[in-house]
Amino acid sequence: MRKLLLTIFCVGWLNGFTQNTIALPEIINYSKQIYNAGTQNWKIVQDKKGIIYAANDEGLLSFDGSFWKKYTLPGGTGVRSLAMGHDGRIYIGSQGEIGFFEPGKNGTLQYISLNDLIPENEKDFTDIWDVIPVGNEVFFRAYRKIFQLQNEKITVFGNPAWSFLGLHHHKLISKAWQKGLLQFKNGTWTPFSKPDFFPEKAEITAIVPLAGDSSLLLTKHHGSYILFGEKITPFDTPDMRLINEKNPYSATVIDNNQIAIITNLAGCFIINEKGEITQRLSKLDGLQSNNILSLYVDQKKNLWLGLDNGIDFIAYNNAIKHIYPDYQEHSAGKAAIIYKNNLFIGTSNGVYQAPISSQQDIGFIKSTFELIRGPKGQVWNLSELNGQLAMGHNDGFFIIENGATKMVDSSSGFWTFLPLSNVAPSSVVLAGTYNGLNFYNYENGRFTNPEIHSHFESARFVALDNTIAWASHPYKGLYKITLNGGVNPTNVPYKDTKGILSNNNNHIFKIKSRVVLSNDKGLYEYNSKTGEFDPSTFLQKILPKVPIRYMKEDSNGNIWFVHDRQLGVCDLSGQQPRIIYFPELNGKISGNGLEYIYPYNSNNIFIAAEEGFYLVNYALYKQFKEEIPIQISDVRIVNKRDSTIFGGYFIKEGEQQQLINDAVPEIQYAWNSIHFDYSSPLYGKQSSIEYAYYLEDFDNGWSAWTKKTEKDYTYLSPGTYTFRVKARTHEGQESVVASYRFTILAPWYRTSRAYFVYGLLALLFIYAIYKWQKKKFIVQQQKHDEERKRLEYLHQLEIEKHQEEQKQLTYLHQLELERNEKEIIRLQNEKLQSEIQLKNTELASTTFNLVQKGEMLMKVKEEFVRMKKSSEIDKDTDDYRKILRMLGDDKMKRNWEQFALHFDKVHSNFLVSLKDTYPYLTASDLKLCAYLRLNLTSKEIAQIMNITIKGVELGRHRLRKKLGIQPEVNLVNFLLNFHSEIN
Repeated sequence: MRKLLLTIFCVGWLNGFTQNTIALPEIINYSKQIYNAGTQNWKIVQDKKGIIYAANDEGLLSFDGSFWKKYTLPGGTGVRSLAMGHDGRIYIGSQGEIGFFEPGKNGTLQYISLNDLIPENEKDFTDIWDVIPVGNEVFFRAYRKIFQLQNEKITVFGNPAWSFLGLHHHKLISKAWQKGLLQFKNGTWTPFSKPDFFPEKAEITAIVPLAGDSSLLLTKHHGSYILFGEKITPFDTPDMRLINEKNPYSATVIDNNQIAIITNLAGCFIINEKGEITQRLSKLDGLQSNNILSLYVDQKKNLWLGLDNGIDFIAYNNAIKHIYPDYQEHSAGKAAIIYKNNLFIGTSNGVYQAPISSQQDIGFIKSTFELIRGPKGQVWNLSELNGQLAMGHNDGFFIIENGATKMVDSSSGFWTFLPLSNVAPSSVVLAGTYNGLNFYNYENGRFTNPEIHSHFESARFVALDNTIAWASHPYKGLYKITLNGGVNPTNVPYKDTKGILSNNNNHIFKIKSRVVLSNDKGLYEYNSKTGEFDPSTFLQKILPKVPIRYMKEDSNGNIWFVHDRQLGVCDLSGQQPRIIYFPELNGKISGNGLEYIYPYNSNNIFIAAEEGFYLVNYALYKQFKEEIPIQISDVRIVNKRDSTIFGGYFIKEGEQQQLINDAVPEIQYAWNSIHFDYSSPLYGKQSSIEYAYYLEDFDNGWSAWTKKTEKDYTYLSPGTYTFRVKARTHEGQESVVASYRFTILAPWYRTSRAYFVYGLLALLFIYAIYKWQKKKFIVQQQKHDEERKRLEYLHQLEIEKHQEEQKQLTYLHQLELERNEKEIIRLQNEKLQSEIQLKNTELASTTFNLVQKGEMLMKVKEEFVRMKKSSEIDKDTDDYRKILRMLGDDKMKRNWEQFALHFDKVHSNFLVSLKDTYPYLTASDLKLCAYLRLNLTSKEIAQIMNITIKGVELGRHRLRKKLGIQPEVNLVNFLLNFHSEIN
């Protein structure tokens, strides 16, 4: 009996330990590869702006929702503990190091060491495991020392072993080895109490303040306790005993009835005020590790876990949770239904069942899913038909009862089920199958198949309208089935006379008691009067103008829809319809015609997903209103190392956040390309946040909303700019505007100094110009005078030139006259020459005549002498002497004188000139010269002169001597040239 009871207890214990809530919050894993630092994270805190900080093996980590940053310590040691001081500083404890981080001048966190304040003989210490701010004081705990920082002075408290340091409702509590609990009071450590149930060797791991004056105290191996005032009582429950065996390491309060406890062996547990486990989060549920070192609840009631290997974020306060009915398989969700206090989930692996209780949010119900016995594989539909649970499966039509399935029809795969009557039980049930429509009779609690069907195409989408059923195929069109009460149904393809069908995405639904066709072209309603589909004025007015692939109406009349794997709802509960989207689920829900929504009630909306189901508490989701934080986390110069000009922190801050900088940084013109990082530390809604930015004096206005969390501006002109950024969530609520003002300096050649130099240079230049102009004026004056003189000179030269030209012209005229005169003279000379030639001709003719006459006379004379000799003529008679006188020289002398006169006229007084030159010449010499000049031969001369040829030659000889002519000179040429030389 004892063994049986022990076995039952162990089985119950294991079931209680393994049982978890139906839905789990979304878990985001940040591995070391993401935050780029060490593996272990010993402490996590959050500042007023919402930024998360983690004490990491390699330094201090910060995370603003978009960007991780790492701040290292001077010695490169890791950070073991940290806390936010009331003065805004981030106090840290490291290996032999204490100090704090605070913003520097450029808004970047800077580390300030406090080791210099520690007395020299106390500087030897190991890791600082706890940092506790109390009012204006900060306490740091090492294993053998506790340091008290107060008014920039450090006091050291030594002890063989300090194992814990924490707060119990503003009271600083510590645990010293074998001394129990101690309380810091009036500058000394005094015993906290003398508990009856608290062992002295207990190693405390956490003190968690609870409501009132009590706190939860956790130990490593000695159980859990409640501190109330100064009393300590055990907190012993079955669930707490289970947790204590998993090495609880820390804890924190989530809200008034929820406490999170982390362990080194089994992950995180959520308990209520009674010590009962309400939820467990472990590696099997999505954590990176079960060894959790730190825990923090942020301002939005979400959980941060510092792991032995990474950091995990748990969106605990989110209205959207995840359901994995097959636990670690994470098979795709297909269908869901709540039937007889059980939740049935159909997946690609089968049907799972979990009992539920009457709780507003089903996701918080602790229950365990079990796989229904029956066919494995794709489950397409779960419907309640006539009080029975029907399952449409890839293998057929089944009824689920008593944790098992019962086959109804295995002729095909089944998509959906619809009763033909609005009054239960319906005697005829319609089923959409892989081949079309099947009809089943319901009699005596059983579905029978009389082989009535209307087969045409796969009928996943079916809508009923009285006696007509409409079935759509995404790309093959629309079919109209006349039901005839389920007897002999007929089907015909819909004749698309208006061209409303599209090539794809034709889907049929029943919305607001209307048959609605949705496709790429829009939304259409069936008009029973005309038998046609017309554009739906009502739906097109309230729904977005996008191709809607799935629609479902909930019990409150709201219309849920899916387009492009985005979930939305048209909420009609208010005065005006409004569209609400769920960006957290974008791309995560089922698509490609397998969309599915099960709106059970406003607190429980089941959405089929690629992995399991999402459970949306819609009532909580649409009421969720909060201030949206926004911050500029980094401003740096593009393409330059160590170029941060603003690290996200303002030195002076108000109660929340100063959103614009007082000091305006000045950036050199050479680095006029600026990069901005911005974020909204709304960690549970990161996927739904969008940003808009605006750079004043550069952009024309606000940008479009975008998911981008960074912006670059390149090659900015000199001037002062203000970068503004804001955020909004899917509800349309916008944040305040975060701003950062900065100045791009002008290049060195455009600075005030440069302009001063330019002005000075301009003055010098003007002065130089003045001097130059003055000198130039003087020079120009001189040049002007010189020019005037030159002009006068040139004028004079011009006059002289003119005169010279006149002279030249006169000279030329004179030359022309002379030339003309010469020409006249030449002509006259030519005329004279012609006359001379004529005279010479005449003279030659005369001379020739004379010669001939002389010859004739000589012949007459000779003949006469011969006759005298031969005849008997009386020689002494007067007639004879008269004839001889007539043949004598007197007449010849007179002919010579005429000849000489005529010869001189022709030859320019040749004989006169010759006589003047050679006065000793005789008349005979002159005659001989004239005859030689006429180029007469010696014979001719002899005849003319009535001498012998020898006499002529002798005369020539004597003439050469008288004229002084050399033997080589031709006498005739001399005489021909004589007159020319004389001229």
